[in-house]
Amino acid sequence: MITNNYLSRICDIELQDALSSTGAVLIEGAKWCGKTSAAKNIAKSALLMQDPDKTKNYQQIADTKPSLLLKGDTPRLLDEWQISPVLWDAVRFEVDNRQKTGQFILTGSAVPVDNATAHTGTGRIARILMRTMSLYESKESNGTVSLAGLFNGNHDIESISDLSIEQIAFLICRGGFPAAIGKPDKTALRMPVDYVEAVINQDISRVDGVEKNPNKVRLLLRSLARNIATMASYQTILNDIEATEATLSDKTFYSYYNALRRIFVVEPLPAWSPSLRSKTAIRTSPKHHFVDPDIATSVMRINPDALLHDFEYFGFLFESLCARDIRIYAQHLDGDVFHYRDKSGLEIDLIVQLRDGRWGAIEVKMGNKQIEEAAKNLLKLKDKINVDKMREPSFLMVLTGGQFAFQRQDGVLTVPVGCLKP
Repeated sequence: MITNNYLSRICDIELQDALSSTGAVLIEGAKWCGKTSAAKNIAKSALLMQDPDKTKNYQQIADTKPSLLLKGDTPRLLDEWQISPVLWDAVRFEVDNRQKTGQFILTGSAVPVDNATAHTGTGRIARILMRTMSLYESKESNGTVSLAGLFNGNHDIESISDLSIEQIAFLICRGGFPAAIGKPDKTALRMPVDYVEAVINQDISRVDGVEKNPNKVRLLLRSLARNIATMASYQTILNDIEATEATLSDKTFYSYYNALRRIFVVEPLPAWSPSLRSKTAIRTSPKHHFVDPDIATSVMRINPDALLHDFEYFGFLFESLCARDIRIYAQHLDGDVFHYRDKSGLEIDLIVQLRDGRWGAIEVKMGNKQIEEAAKNLLKLKDKINVDKMREPSFLMVLTGGQFAFQRQDGVLTVPVGCLKP
């Protein structure tokens, strides 16, 4: 089912690999992030549960004989399967019955309610998380510096980014939702606003069938946006909301926040716990991030010009943009991303750790003036690591909004986000 004008995604390879080794693959991620397009690109048949002309009929069949919906050429796409969660158990049973790989692709933009399925799918259904598009996927990064290459010791880098600060401001506000890529600027900037309004007024209530107050959802999103790329406590978020004369109980807050997680709108960045030479208390609070920084600018009603007049907030959003891209690239390398902060105040924005134990540390800085301090922080972290229990870092990097990629005399790499790829 090859789709026209399909922009290839980094996780396409991950999807192909998963289909070759398991009977079914679940692609999860935020609405509009491109799951269906990626699945259609290799599927041979499809069941589109959201087809308004057929949804009720499909649901009735799913309730009576779900195996009928699984018939078709393979791999068969079951789009938004969570509309009829019984499909999950039907797929699991059919995979066991057929004893073949690459049978089904399931996509979902929401995690279904607890106990909606009888089985976890372990060993039968692999999972892939799809995020919005990175700058490399949207072709705004020239990809001249490879994250995989840095892990492999290729530190002799010389490259130039084509992105200006003005362009980066636009890319933060436009975001990485595929439908916005390549559109005229005005149209592209409108799309994330429409996405946020859909989340506030519809999607967050549909995820668990519990009606939510749109005004309070908006206030929660705004507070999270104001505290983006920080470790602000949940009490701080609540206090921020109450400062607007709106009240939100602890129970309501956690209900709304968990709903936002289940529709993949918020994606907090967990803390890293390395082995250190001396005992140092490590902060364990996550950092607040959305799946894409354009959610923050949309809910705050900020455009690129406003960002250019508020460089402090621009810096937080730039960090969130970099976190998005590094997460996408790290997933391709079978790695995870964290942040680090200890009681001494040493903070490192991003830690990439691969499953084989290799790791790299990244400080995110908008301009060149902050690079020196960032490099010192990275070297301080390196000195704190207990190399008897952990490897030395594969690289130390300052990820910037500047132009030039090079290795400093102290070994720290300076890399523009407009040069990076997996």
